[in-house]
Amino acid sequence: MIIFGWAVFLVSRSLGQGLLLTLEEHIARFLGTRGATATMGNSCICRDDSGAEDSVDTQQQQADNSAVPTADMRSQPRDPVRPPRRGRGPHEPRRKKQNVDGLVLDTLAVIRTLVDNDQEPPYSMITLHEMAETDEGWLDVVQSLIRVIPLEDPLGPAVITLLLDECPLPTKDALQKLTEILNLNGEVACQDSGHPAKHRNTSAVLGCLAEKLAGPASISLLSPGILEYLLQCLKLQSHPTVMLFALIALEKFAQTSENKLTISESSISDRLVTLESWADDPDYLKRQVGFCAQWSLDNLFLKEGRQLTYEKVDLNSIKAMLNSNDVSEYLKISPHGLEARCDASSFESVRCTFCVDAGVWYYEVTVVTSGVMQIGWATRDSKFLNHEGYGIGDDEYSCAYDGCRQLIWYNARSKPHQHPCWKEGIHSSSS
Repeated sequence: MIIFGWAVFLVSRSLGQGLLLTLEEHIARFLGTRGATATMGNSCICRDDSGAEDSVDTQQQQADNSAVPTADMRSQPRDPVRPPRRGRGPHEPRRKKQNVDGLVLDTLAVIRTLVDNDQEPPYSMITLHEMAETDEGWLDVVQSLIRVIPLEDPLGPAVITLLLDECPLPTKDALQKLTEILNLNGEVACQDSGHPAKHRNTSAVLGCLAEKLAGPASISLLSPGILEYLLQCLKLQSHPTVMLFALIALEKFAQTSENKLTISESSISDRLVTLESWADDPDYLKRQVGFCAQWSLDNLFLKEGRQLTYEKVDLNSIKAMLNSNDVSEYLKISPHGLEARCDASSFESVRCTFCVDAGVWYYEVTVVTSGVMQIGWATRDSKFLNHEGYGIGDDEYSCAYDGCRQLIWYNARSKPHQHPCWKEGIHSSSS
């Protein structure tokens, strides 16, 4: 039996960009984008994947059977988000400090070509990693990420996540110095409103650090000024991309229980109630903000008296949805099971509640972000291992289409295709 499979890579923790599939469907973990959001078309064959979804029917149980092949097909599973780490040899001198901005932009330019674990990381990434081994170098790299990553590149947030994940953990002194340099507060969030890239990148950095340093260091990082800054970025006058990444950063901070309480006491739910009305907005950036706001209200920052979305959604007309019983752990699923998004840096995957074993079938997907995703088909033997980089297209039991990096995946090998890169709002089909 062949089942629709959807792999989400987010290497942005922010490519941080999400993917929303509408079924009328990634989430791709390649480079932290904003989280990816995509939407499945009406003729979709997929399993239901909703974290807040309801019970599975018989077809869902059939789909459930599809998920665990062999893992020894390759010595190292492909990790779409991060290239292999390369250390300096004992006799290899430290590279001289170079123009950090140039190295960051060079990394952004080459990042979409890094698809296999046996590829050597680009010189720019190796050099940035070495620079970040000192507090001064780490601060230079972080400030450069905020300063030069352009707003329009869909892989920008992914590169922020990738580089910060690959760099050594910052020391307490380095974090303290960073907060002093940034000096964030509500007033700063209102400055340079005509240049949203700086604020988007700042929120992406904060979200990445909050997740990377979950615990006491994350509590220390969420100062009153930074909390005020992120809340101010949620105001309606902010650019939707800034709002999206500020909300994702607050979600990441809320992974630490003390931070969650602090954020909840800020009356954030009142702001989110306004933003969740964007969940069906024709503007795809606003739609992502609405999706995340609704998910947060249902799962993190509950508002007293508000009915949870999954309790009131009508599923009577839905014949197939993303399978909440056949999904990896960090994928966000809409209450109706037709949309999904990933704001983690791991390789998240999901299947559908409908499977086929004869005839010719296709399903359609509306892509809500232009981030990295692999969307395709899988049998019940296909393996999903998010932390090891296994998903759709990474074994002999599945194949996938990647419209961001323009690749077709089968058995962990990629082949380029000539279709134009996908953009927000386009429709894609898989047959």
